[in-house]
Amino acid sequence: MPALTIRLAQGTPCWVSLMTDDLPGAREFYGDLLGWTFSPGPGQLGDYVRARLGGEPVAGLGVSSVAGFPVQWTTYFAVDDADRSAQLVRECGGTVAVGPLQAERAGRLAIAADVSGAVFGLWQGEEHPGREAGPQPGGPAWAELLTPDADGAAVFYRSVLGVPVAETGGGAALLVDGRPVAGVRRGAELRGHPPRWRTHFAVADVDLTARRAVELGGRVLVGPQPTPRGPAARLADPRGGHFSVLQTG
Repeated sequence: MPALTIRLAQGTPCWVSLMTDDLPGAREFYGDLLGWTFSPGPGQLGDYVRARLGGEPVAGLGVSSVAGFPVQWTTYFAVDDADRSAQLVRECGGTVAVGPLQAERAGRLAIAADVSGAVFGLWQGEEHPGREAGPQPGGPAWAELLTPDADGAAVFYRSVLGVPVAETGGGAALLVDGRPVAGVRRGAELRGHPPRWRTHFAVADVDLTARRAVELGGRVLVGPQPTPRGPAARLADPRGGHFSVLQTG
């Protein structure tokens, strides 16, 4: 009898992965800042490790095989069929850069870009279903798309992921089982940067985390400030990878 595969609901942000040109440095920075330990990841993904929090996987870190590829975090969405979802990306005007491909027995993945060029991933979980965002310090807490075309993005993700998109005070939100799981916002602060999904990690104290990031060689891009989801700050790691921290305690 085949093993039962349990996946997160279609459209749920389920994983985040950093592509960097300095994996040892990233392990040291994020391990200290967010309390992570590390274990090997699927061999097909090259030099790749899983970050763990309390023994549970929360994120992936790898080395990009593409010269000049920017250091960045990628948000993955749970899908029931990665091949079908990748085809929908193409039909809706996006592009598929990687895959779909099998990551050993962990699952099947694809890396794509939406109509504005924002990169995201598709994950069909098998042995590794992924992890849903939550308030636990050190883990992913929220995903938000910054884009010059929030309306077009809402149509794209609704069509590709098959989930409702509701208007909010500051943009829109992707809904799974009636609750918001990711935000879509017109990114006035892009200032020449390409549209992107922003990864937020939960922390107990955003001010202390921002100061510690600087001590570890990172930068504060936007200092701690109130947001609808709680105090947050935008940071960069020593190699320029942007991410946010959100105080959930």
